[in-house]
Amino acid sequence: MTFRKATKNDVATIVAMIADDELGRKRENFQKPLPEEYIKAFEKINSDENQELIVVENEEAEIIGTLQLSFIQYLTYRGGIRAQIEAVRIRKDKRGLGIGKTMFEWAIKRAKERNAHLLQLTTDKKRPKAITFYEGLGFKATHEGMKLHFK
Repeated sequence: MTFRKATKNDVATIVAMIADDELGRKRENFQKPLPEEYIKAFEKINSDENQELIVVENEEAEIIGTLQLSFIQYLTYRGGIRAQIEAVRIRKDKRGLGIGKTMFEWAIKRAKERNAHLLQLTTDKKRPKAITFYEGLGFKATHEGMKLHFK
């Protein structure tokens, strides 16, 4: 597998993977042509040195996974950096093959390379399989997450 920074040409494939589950279908707008809001978001992500939108390719150079790492500078933890992992998706026909574990191993290594003192994530409580998967990787539910949606 190859891990690389996403390009503008990858955005439609990434959005298709994000939209390809029960929760994603409710909040995403995957269509062809892709709505401009996704391209604008990609451009902002791509121009920020603390954001890494990554795609994972198989040996045939097909995109089979994606994730986004955000590096957040804090004053806490003596001015530490936290890595946040979001939007982890694997193409539906490639799930269950160990790709997710490999992606997280890569993300953990990358977070350490950027001197992060921890890697954190949030996951919807409606995703019990994902929660079990993350716990198997060593993640612990140490805090109660809360959100305030504006729409």
